[in-house]
Parts: sequence; structure tokens; C-alpha cells
Amino acid sequence: MRLDRYTVGQYSPGAPLWQQVAWYYLGLPIVKSHWIVGSGFKCTVLRWFGAQIGEGVRIKPGLKIKFPWRLVVGDFVWLGEDCWIDNVAMVTIDTQTCISQGVYLCTGNHDWSSPTFDLKDLPIHIGSGCWIAAKATIGPGVTVGDGAVLCLGSVTGRSLDPMTVYAGNPAQPIKQRKIAAIPDAVLAADKDVS
Repeated sequence: MRLDRYTVGQYSPGAPLWQQVAWYYLGLPIVKSHWIVGSGFKCTVLRWFGAQIGEGVRIKPGLKIKFPWRLVVGDFVWLGEDCWIDNVAMVTIDTQTCISQGVYLCTGNHDWSSPTFDLKDLPIHIGSGCWIAAKATIGPGVTVGDGAVLCLGSVTGRSLDPMTVYAGNPAQPIKQRKIAAIPDAVLAADKDVS
């Protein structure tokens, strides 16, 4: 390879330089903070920098996000401690999904067949009701189907089918996911609250 000839080609970070610098020195330290433990202010900061954040989102300490303007998070999503959303391309996380501690979401890669190691960026889309367990890794261009589970420490560079549990490196399907019905008492309590 000739890394001395590497360029990013047509790639752009998607925001002006002032916004990137402000994020790096102001926004990111707040979102990563272990001193600020509440999610509400961190969600507000992410919105200031262009992220689309739903209601009821929980953010644990240590969350690292490369570019918030390339992040869409649905309602009632949990973002675990020390997650790294390395989003040189768009990352979308749909509602009611849990991203556990230490998860790595990687949207960037390189063309190892190119003599100049060209950058490749592909989005990640994680569906509703998913669980990406601790220390799991998802690579560029992956779509995780609704209700899928990626088990502890598993790695995938391929899309995952809905309602399927995956484990290993590379992740393989191990069984179908079955979710118990919500008890009537819980549903009735939800109606009373609304």
C-alpha cells in the first residue's frame, strides 16, 4: 500500500469546521462526561449539534459519538456506558432498542485492495426492539432487523434478520427470539397513566 498517497476522496464530515471544532471541544466532553449523569442535558446537547434524538432516551457515561449530525435515535433507546458510535456515515437506531456498554458501531472502512487504501463509508441501521449486547461490534453497511439480538462480544459485518439471536465472531444465528406477552396489569397501568 501507499499510505503516503491516501486521500479521503469525495468524503466530507458533513458539517462546517467551526461545528466540528465546537463538537470536539465542547459537545463531546459533555456527552462523554462521568460527572454529568443525567440523560436530559446530554440529549439536549446532541440536538444542538444536529442529532435527531427521540423522547425517553437514556445515555450512560462515556458515550462517544464522532458526528452527532449523522445520528438518528428513536424513542426510549438506551445508549450504554462507553459505547462508541464511530459514524462517518449515518447511524439510525429505532425505538425501544438497547445498545449496551462498550458497543462499537463502525461506519467507516478502507478498500484494502486499493493501493491508496481508499476510504469507504456505509450507514448502519438498527431496528426497533433490538438488543446489541455489551462489547459487540457492528460494521459498515449493516442493517439489524427489528427485534434482533447480537450477543455479548459478538461481531458482525453482515445484516441481521429480524427476531433472531446472533452470537460469535463472525456472528451466526443461534435461535429465534421469542418475547413473552406483556401482562394485562402492566397494559392497564399504562392506560391509567396516559
